[in-house]
Amino acid sequence: MTSTIPKSDLSAAYVRQILDYDQNTGMFRWKISPALAVSIGDVAGCVHSDGYRSIRIEGSDYKAHRLAWLYVYGAWPPGQLDHEDTFRDHNWIKNLRPATGSQNKGNAKRSRANTSGLKGASYIRTRKGHKKWASSIKYRGITRNLGWFSSAEAAHAAYVAEARRLFGEFANDGF
Repeated sequence: MTSTIPKSDLSAAYVRQILDYDQNTGMFRWKISPALAVSIGDVAGCVHSDGYRSIRIEGSDYKAHRLAWLYVYGAWPPGQLDHEDTFRDHNWIKNLRPATGSQNKGNAKRSRANTSGLKGASYIRTRKGHKKWASSIKYRGITRNLGWFSSAEAAHAAYVAEARRLFGEFANDGF
């Protein structure tokens, strides 16, 4: 029977004892064999359908990017971590940065439901039956309408300008 370590009690020293972490590639490899089917040197964890890699340690699952922060800095991240390049399995330390929830969302790629191909641009029929491009942005849980435009490019440009103003270095144009 395996004892379960509460997530808050997992220490950097213990993680360093059982895992190797390559700060340039973001990959973890086992220093010990945690299960019969796992050998020393095997890549730790697996990528889930949400795109994040998680690693099971002593009966609990941990996101690899949070373990990377713990491994390098010796403490859990203060809040959320953002993957600067937006790829959830790119866990090299220079790609990770502390972020608020709003900053993290500001760095998101464009939605899969987006049909214009441009983040922040939606084709909408107005109340008067006119078809226009609308632009909006969500910040701190509030959706802000940025206006109506004659082209998708103009709506996207309005989004990009407002995203840069609100999110700064976390702004993502959607590409």
